[in-house]
Amino acid sequence: MTLRTKVGRKGYIILPKAIREAVGIDEGDEVVIEVRDGIVIKPVKKKIDVEAIREKLRAHTEKLKQIKDRREPKPGELATTSLEEEFED
Repeated sequence: MTLRTKVGRKGYIILPKAIREAVGIDEGDEVVIEVRDGIVIKPVKKKIDVEAIREKLRAHTEKLKQIKDRREPKPGELATTSLEEEFED
């Protein structure tokens, strides 16, 4: 994807929404600017809240422990148990 834009007052460059979404840049995020043969702008990797992830994994483990004593789950019993859902906001 190539974008042509103008440099504004004080050197500001506006990144269109489609570009920000494509590379995962949100308002307030930091970017790295590298000078090579031209200029490269990359998002800084976002910090991960490790403790929040640990807590969600603990809660998920507890949910699984409640059903682990049975040899086979009842139909539909695991339908609400999804690790992916634990991390959605």
